[in-house]
Amino acid sequence: MTILTQQQQESLKAAIQDGLPLTARPYATLASGLGVPEDAVILQLEQWLQDGYIKRLGLVVRHHAVGYRANAMVVWNVPDDQVDALGEEMRQHPAITLCYRRPRRLPDWPYNLFCMIHGKDRTLVHQQIEALIQQLGLQNIQHAVLFSNRQFKQTGGRYARVG
Repeated sequence: MTILTQQQQESLKAAIQDGLPLTARPYATLASGLGVPEDAVILQLEQWLQDGYIKRLGLVVRHHAVGYRANAMVVWNVPDDQVDALGEEMRQHPAITLCYRRPRRLPDWPYNLFCMIHGKDRTLVHQQIEALIQQLGLQNIQHAVLFSNRQFKQTGGRYARVG
């Protein structure tokens, strides 16, 4: 198995900063650019994940570009003994694109579970939230809906200096 040199590792870090190539085999595309086998790139990324250098590989969706203009963060005040189980249920719901737990910031911020819901318009998002409440029995869980007013540049993690 090929082990990447330090220079190849730096080149790989720089190559993944702006996302994986949009090709059928992104790891093969990266490997070709480095002049190494595809499995060497995969093994290096796995090693970085194991070492904690990379926390996760994920998708950054540019929702506005695909027509989703109503983006809402729904925050929930879930009893601490229920938040993990409810978070697991929510993350599997088709309307939710992101779900995570955060500590409360009392007395001003009682919310500890956050989820993102995207839609073509606010009415649709509110309908999705109401369906979620009904399906998961959340009628007695305090929540707030926070719609995005502006879109900021979305990027993944930065691993190497560019330029």
